[in-house]
Amino acid sequence: MSYILIFIGAVFVNNIVLSQFLGVCPFLGVSKKVDTAVGMSAAVAFVIVIATLFTFLIHSYILKPFGLEFMQTIAFILVIAALVQMVEIVLKKVSPALYQALGVFLPLITTNCAILGVAILVVQKDFTLLSSLVYAFSTAIGFGLALILFSGIREQLSYTNVPKSMEGTPIALITAGILAMAFMGFSGIV
Repeated sequence: MSYILIFIGAVFVNNIVLSQFLGVCPFLGVSKKVDTAVGMSAAVAFVIVIATLFTFLIHSYILKPFGLEFMQTIAFILVIAALVQMVEIVLKKVSPALYQALGVFLPLITTNCAILGVAILVVQKDFTLLSSLVYAFSTAIGFGLALILFSGIREQLSYTNVPKSMEGTPIALITAGILAMAFMGFSGIV
């Protein structure tokens, strides 16, 4: 039951983008088309789960036992950057088609603060390994849901008459705020 609560909480109630405001750069930057939003969501989901696994193990078995917890942020950033580079190299050799599909998004993931945020939140919440992975996967699903919904709305907005002063970023920020308020309606669930 607790895994279901973690899932619902991470996807809807404490959405990483709309509630905690992590990962806003790709949320605004890659949300003009649904196709690119789906690709970015898949790439983030893959990296966020793997990064959480590795950072959890590094924190639990290296940093914490040796009293090096103050190095957590630097260690996590290095691990995430290295993982993204390794994923890029492996995808290039194993699946060139998938690499071409995600090739644009992989470098962007390195600078996505949502991935680092999840790694740090897992440590702060004192989750077990399985709970950490459920939280990471759920957070990635929530990120993808918010990104795909937002990109669908932005695509529809491109067909409407928006006042000149509201075109582009202003209407995107207003839309993101309304979407965040809509997700606040889930706050009583968990």
